[in-house]
Amino acid sequence: MSITTEPNRVIIFDTTLRDGEQSPGAAMNLEEKLRIAEALDAFGVDVIEAGFPISSNGDFEAVSEIARLVKRATVCGLARAGMKDIDRAGEAVKHARRGRIHTFISTSPVHMKHKLQMAPEQVLEAVAASVARARDLVEDVEWSAEDATRTEFDFLCRCVEAAIKAGASTINLPDTVGYATPQEYAELFRKVIARVPGADTVRFSTHCHNDLGLAVANSLAGVIGGARQIECSVNGIGERAGNAALEEIVMALKVRHDAMPYDTRIDTSQIARISKLVSSTIAFPVQYNKAIVGKNAFAHESGIHQDGMLKNAETYEIMRPEDVGVAKSSLVLGKLSGRHAFREKLAAMGYELGANALQDAFERFKALADKKRHVFDEDIVALVDDELARGQDRLRFENLRVVAGTFGPQSAELELSVDGETRVGLARGDGPVDAIFNAIKALYPHEVDLQLYQVHAVTEGTDAQAEVTVRLEENGKTVTGRAADTDTLVASAKAYLNALNKLLVKRQKTAPEAMSATH
Repeated sequence: MSITTEPNRVIIFDTTLRDGEQSPGAAMNLEEKLRIAEALDAFGVDVIEAGFPISSNGDFEAVSEIARLVKRATVCGLARAGMKDIDRAGEAVKHARRGRIHTFISTSPVHMKHKLQMAPEQVLEAVAASVARARDLVEDVEWSAEDATRTEFDFLCRCVEAAIKAGASTINLPDTVGYATPQEYAELFRKVIARVPGADTVRFSTHCHNDLGLAVANSLAGVIGGARQIECSVNGIGERAGNAALEEIVMALKVRHDAMPYDTRIDTSQIARISKLVSSTIAFPVQYNKAIVGKNAFAHESGIHQDGMLKNAETYEIMRPEDVGVAKSSLVLGKLSGRHAFREKLAAMGYELGANALQDAFERFKALADKKRHVFDEDIVALVDDELARGQDRLRFENLRVVAGTFGPQSAELELSVDGETRVGLARGDGPVDAIFNAIKALYPHEVDLQLYQVHAVTEGTDAQAEVTVRLEENGKTVTGRAADTDTLVASAKAYLNALNKLLVKRQKTAPEAMSATH
C-alpha cells in the first residue's frame, strides 16, 4: 500500500463527536467537545471527526475550534456531496494542522431511490464532483459510500474508481445499517481492492454499526480484508445501536496481535479515563458487563474464578486492568488528605486541572470527605466530572430547600441562576422530586416530556453519593442529564438542569436542507 510506509499500521478514526453525538440524548456543548477532543488527541487517536459543519452554527464553531486546538491528530469535518456542505466543511477545518474533508453519498438501490431520488448515473457524477471540490480545498479527502454493504458490487466499484480519480486518499465502505457479517465484510474489501484501478494508492476504511452486535467483529474483519483505517467511537456510542467501540477494537488488536498483526498508536492506559469522560459528559452510563470498560470487566465472583485469580491472574484475565487504566485499589483519600495527594490522585486518574480549577475541586473534595466516611475513586470521578460538565450552562443550581414526608404538601424552594440572573421560586408537587421539577419549570418555563428518572448509588453505604439520571424529550429531540451528590434531591435538581441545558444546546441544531441532484 503506497500511501503508507507502515503496511500493518491501522489508523484510528474517532467519530465520538460526530456520529457519537447523534445518539439520542447525547448532545454536547462547545466546552465539552473541546475537552473530549483534547483528550482524544492525547489518547493517540489519528483522526478526530469533529462534527458536521453544515448542520448548525454550533457544529461549525465546534469543528473550527477543535481544528485550532488539536496539536497532533487530523481534524475532519463531514459533508454530503453538495457544494455548500463541502465549502462549509473546508472553512471549518482550514486552521487545522492537518485537516480533512469527509464527503459521502448513498450508493445502495434503496437509498438512491427513496432517500436521494437520484439515478445511479447522477450519483456517480456527484461522487466525482464532490471529491474534486473537496480536493480543491484540502489535500486530505475521504469519500464514503453510504450503505456500501447493500450496494450493487459493480456500481460500488465504479463509484470507488471515480472517487480515487477525483483525488480521494481514503475510501470508506461503511456498513451503515449493521447488516453485514464478518466474512462478507472482509470479502468486500478484498474484492474492491483487487478490482478497482488505483486501489493500491489509497487507504481503505471501515465504518460499522452495531445493529446486529457485529460492529467490532466486522471492523476487525475489514482490516483482515485490507482496510487500514477503522472508524469507531468511545464506548461505542452512535446512531441506533451505536458504532464499533474504540476500546474493544484497540484491545482486540493488542491482545490478539498473534492473529491480527496490526498496530495502533493508542495509549491504552488512558482507556478507562476517556471512557469515563465521555460517559459523564453525555450522561450515558456504561453497562456493567461492557467489554474492557464496564464495572464488571475485571470483577470475579465465582469461587472457581476467584481461586484461579488468587493463584495466577492469567487463569481468567487475558489483559491486566492497568493495561486499560483501571486501578487495582480504589480507597485512597480521606478528609485528612492534603492538596498534594489530591493533585497526584487526579493526575493518576487522567485529570489535569489548572490552579483555580484544582483549588475548586479540592474544596469540593474536602466538603465531600466531611460528609462521607470513605471517599472512593468513583466518588472523585463523579465530583470532578459533575462540575467540569457545567462550564457553559445557562441554568445553574444555587440552593434548594425541600419539605417532604407524610404531613405534606411536599414543596421545594429553589434558587437558580438563569443567564447570570438569580431567580427564586416555590412550588408544590406529588412528592419532593415532582416539587423540585415543578419549581424549575416555574423559574424557567418550558414544556418537555420526562421520559426517565433514575437513581443509583455511586459507591456503597448509606453515605454514598446518589447519581441521578434524567431523560427529557422535546419535539423529537432527546437529551439525558446526570448529576451526583450525597443528597439525592440536590442530585435530582442538578440532573434535571443538566438535561435542560443540553436541550438548549440541541435546540440550535436543525436538519440541513435536503440534498438533491442539483446541489
